[in-house]
Amino acid sequence: MMGTHSRGAYLAHNFAKIPNTEIGYVCDVDANVVDKTVADIFKQTGKKPQGFTDIRKLLEIKDLDAIVIAAPDHWHAPATIMACQAGKHVYVEKPCSHNPREGEMAVDASKKYNRLVQMGSQRRSFSNVQALVKDLHEGVIGRAYYAKGWYTNHRASIGIGKEAAVPSNLNYELWQGPAPRKAYKDNLIHYNWHWFWNWGSGEALNNGTHELDVIRWGLGVDFPSKVVSTGGRFHFNDDWQTPDTQNILYNFPNNTAAEWEGRSCNGFNVEGLGRGVIFYGDKGTLFYGGGNGYQVYDGDNKLVKDVKDDIVVDATNKVSPTEALDGMHMKNFIDSVREVTTLNCPIETGFKSTLLPQLGNISYRMDRVLHIDTSNGHILNDPEAMQLWQREYEKGWEVKV
Repeated sequence: MMGTHSRGAYLAHNFAKIPNTEIGYVCDVDANVVDKTVADIFKQTGKKPQGFTDIRKLLEIKDLDAIVIAAPDHWHAPATIMACQAGKHVYVEKPCSHNPREGEMAVDASKKYNRLVQMGSQRRSFSNVQALVKDLHEGVIGRAYYAKGWYTNHRASIGIGKEAAVPSNLNYELWQGPAPRKAYKDNLIHYNWHWFWNWGSGEALNNGTHELDVIRWGLGVDFPSKVVSTGGRFHFNDDWQTPDTQNILYNFPNNTAAEWEGRSCNGFNVEGLGRGVIFYGDKGTLFYGGGNGYQVYDGDNKLVKDVKDDIVVDATNKVSPTEALDGMHMKNFIDSVREVTTLNCPIETGFKSTLLPQLGNISYRMDRVLHIDTSNGHILNDPEAMQLWQREYEKGWEVKV
C-alpha cells in the first residue's frame, strides 16, 4: 500500500478482507501514518506489515505481487510506471495520471512490462451499473445522444498558507517526488494539495472522473472531438488554485454530447442528489444516482424500469461515497492477478476516462475551445494548449517508461 493517510488506509482495510490476500507492506512519507496503518492492519489481521518511507526501496522487495497506489495525484502515474518496471501489478486510484502524457506512459508501461494495471474507477464493477450500460447499448431509451453528470460538495476555505518548517514526521522531499519543488506551507498536507496545479488536478479529476467514466461507457465513446470549459475560484479568496465551480462540455464523433458540472463549495443537490448521471435518448431517459441503482423513463417521463439497491451513497464522504460497493472492484483486481477473470477497468480504459476531465482543465486554463484528434485524444492546432499535455519534472525525477 502506497499512501495510507486517508483513502489508502480505507483501501488497505478492504483489500485485507479479501480471502488469501495479505497486506505485507505499507509505504508513506509520513512516519506517523506508517505507524498507524501498520498497527491498524495488525489489529485487523493479526499480521504486521513492514513499513517503508521510500517507494523505490519498497519496489526492490521480491516477495511482492502487487501495489495499491493512493498517494497524491502527481505520484499516481510515476509510481505505476516504476511498479511495472519492478515487475509488480498495480491498482492505482483515480485519476490514473496528473496529466495526459503520464496517462499514455502508464498504458505503455503496462504493455511493455506485461503487468496488470487497474484504475480505481469502481463503478465499472458495480453489478447494476454494468446492467445499466447493457440496457443503454441495447436501446432501452432508444439512441442515447446526450449525458449530464454532476458532483457537489460544501468544502470550507483552505485559507492563506504560511511557509513553515516541515513537520519532523514528514519526508516532504519524497512527498513532492517528481513535482517541481515548492516551499512547504501549513495548509497543504494532507488533503488540500488537490486544489494546487503542481500536485493536484481539481474537483474535475478528484470526483468528476467517476461520472465522466460512466458517461463515456454509456455513450460508447473514446475520445471527444471538441471540449470547452468555464468556471473559476468563486466562493472564497484563498490559496485554492483550481476551479471550485466548473462546467465542461464535450462533443463526440458518434453524434453525441455530454457535460459535467462541479461545485466544490455549494452542496445544493442536482435532481435531489449530490452526484449522478442522466442519459437522454430519442425514446426516453435513464437516471443514475451514483450508487448501484437506476431508473428508466419513457418519452413521456413515465417510469418504466426501476432497478433498486439498498446501499446508501454519501456524496460528501471524502474517503469513499460508495464504501459498501467498492470491494467488488478490489476483488476484481485480485481475481485478475490470480488469472481467474479480467480487469474491469484496465489502464487503457482508465486513461481515456481520466483524459476527459484533463482536457476540461486544459480548456479552462487556456480559456478557449479545444478541438481534439478523435484517434488519440491529442489537441489539434494549438501548440500552447498542448504544452499542458505534460508537465515539468524536478531534476533527477524525470519519468521514463
